[in-house]
Amino acid sequence: MTDLERLWDDVPVGPAPTDRILRAARPEQRSWRRPLLRSTGTVLALGALAAAFVAGTSVTGGPRDPGGTSGAGGGGDVAEFSGALVAAGSCEALLEHYAATGQELVGPWGWEGAWPTELATEFNGGAIPRGGFDAGRMALADRTAAKVTRATSSDTGTNVQEAGVDEPDLVKTDGEVLYRYADGRLTSYDVTGPEVERIGSVALTGTADAEILLAGDTVVVVGEDRVQTVDVTDPAAMEPRTRVDLTSPVVTARQHGDDLRLVISTGLPELDFVQPNRRRGVTSAEAQRRNRALVADTTIADWLPRASVDRGPEEQLSDCADVAIPSTSAPLGTTTVLGFAADDVAAWDVTAIAADASTTYSSSDHLYLATTSGWGWDGCGPGAWRAVCTSRVVPTADDGTTQVFDLELDGTGTRYAGAGRVDGAVRDRWAMDEVDGVLRLALSPTSETGRGNAVVTLRRKGDELLEVGRLDDIAPGEDITAVRWFDDLAVLVTFRQVDPLHTIDLSDPAAPAMLGELKIPGFSSYLHPLGERRLLGVGEGPVPARGGRTSWGAQAGLFDVTDLTDVRRLDTVDYAPGSRAGVATDPRQLAWLPGIRTVVTVVAHGRAGHVSVLRLADGRMSNELVLAERGDDVDAVRLVPLAGDRVVLVTEDDASYLDVGPPT
Repeated sequence: MTDLERLWDDVPVGPAPTDRILRAARPEQRSWRRPLLRSTGTVLALGALAAAFVAGTSVTGGPRDPGGTSGAGGGGDVAEFSGALVAAGSCEALLEHYAATGQELVGPWGWEGAWPTELATEFNGGAIPRGGFDAGRMALADRTAAKVTRATSSDTGTNVQEAGVDEPDLVKTDGEVLYRYADGRLTSYDVTGPEVERIGSVALTGTADAEILLAGDTVVVVGEDRVQTVDVTDPAAMEPRTRVDLTSPVVTARQHGDDLRLVISTGLPELDFVQPNRRRGVTSAEAQRRNRALVADTTIADWLPRASVDRGPEEQLSDCADVAIPSTSAPLGTTTVLGFAADDVAAWDVTAIAADASTTYSSSDHLYLATTSGWGWDGCGPGAWRAVCTSRVVPTADDGTTQVFDLELDGTGTRYAGAGRVDGAVRDRWAMDEVDGVLRLALSPTSETGRGNAVVTLRRKGDELLEVGRLDDIAPGEDITAVRWFDDLAVLVTFRQVDPLHTIDLSDPAAPAMLGELKIPGFSSYLHPLGERRLLGVGEGPVPARGGRTSWGAQAGLFDVTDLTDVRRLDTVDYAPGSRAGVATDPRQLAWLPGIRTVVTVVAHGRAGHVSVLRLADGRMSNELVLAERGDDVDAVRLVPLAGDRVVLVTEDDASYLDVGPPT
């Protein structure tokens, strides 16, 4: 074997053959596998299923008038099931549900069990404001938010969660033209020549802090409360087309081919609540009575989103009769899925659920909506718009369970397929994954579980999502910081003082099993596969500081996962004390170039943002830092891979090629 062959064999390209690796690992671990016990706080029960809401969940055509089991055991038992949906039938019935449920959430000071989202963002790792990073808040966010990704670049250059499912970003490309959105302006660049050349630009009034999707000759600009399409048939003369304004914020968007879907979340109404005041003779009881009366007097317009097309009249998105009401308790609010073709944004399909279930994961043919349990904070995360994280009142579900609604994708529409409930909390979309009809969840502990984390598998039977397997008691007292899903494998990282990296066998959905564990200082917030035997972890850890001391900063680790029962860390790259890895909060700030064994990612230190060029060879990493941005716009830096192992460095102001050749 030549030296070149050894280099290529060290980090091979292509998908990881996890089936073969698992088969090789299982004989070694059979002797020590032990039965896994459920947490004592977990309750198993089977609830009754209400009338299924199957027909009538989709409304087509633009604005409408109002009108375990034990982890080692079999899959015979099921966890508590609920969440079946029932059509409201009328505006009167729907409003009665909102008002009656809402009055139960109101106290002397207004909404109880709900936090203003701006406070929630402080603690739950919301989207980092464009004004800059806050190291303390970011560190806490890294320790509490799961990041689960298939770590693949979409055809438009974005590092996305699921292959074939594109996500909004600040930049998109078709391989020849690159589109960058910043400060209300869409700019096009030619990326076929030796230099990146600007082609054209168009201003889009009122769409600041938005992101874009690319479908054929159409760019769709998705903002907090606005969707704007742009015809880019001629990149030098781009033309704005249809504009849709919304009254409720867009939580996220997903693209399947030329079909797009928005998930819109309408929280609890912002009402002029009364507060107790002794000087004015307003007792707590009187304040609560008045506040409940305010909720009782709400109208359907306070609870359902509305839209206008090209500045036309504002109309309700969905008919009241077609809004689905959960048959059991769920966080109050409205989650609306709006589907449309990229070139016909005004002709949409609508599915709406009368619950706050805006934590969203999408596979190639399903959309899963999950409630957030036990926190009462907004589910803002990587890719969320700033305004979404500062304008909603968020309900709390404190029963220690998570409800999941399964919607099948059909063109631009969605069809209700099933629902289920599990013990534990899904912190964000990265904690969800689906393969071959099996939904896998990484769950954090709640009042209904023990102190450990869990991996749970669910399969649909009829219109029930039934729990078929569960691995409990994973790293008790520690927080999930990263998860990487494969077809038959999960790699999960938890943290408190050290970073245990767990490998979990998912080949039998009824019996998830622990394969191995590696404990190292620090933690990974993001995991990226580098061929079949290597895994990159990026996060924080102890790094050398002045005077021989040790401080904390960003850190990248290279792991050998050849033997899943004995994962080894081969090498680390330490960044400056106080530095922060951009990919820890936004996976779109990383790209992997398998042809030249190079990872490029963003690292921030103070007010400077650098691109870290990590070159892999012989089980080691070399690092070169390239200054990319200064000031408040480090989070806008993107690294777009192109054919021929080229990378476009995109900043808030410009786009240029990044030199990723061998270090000089």
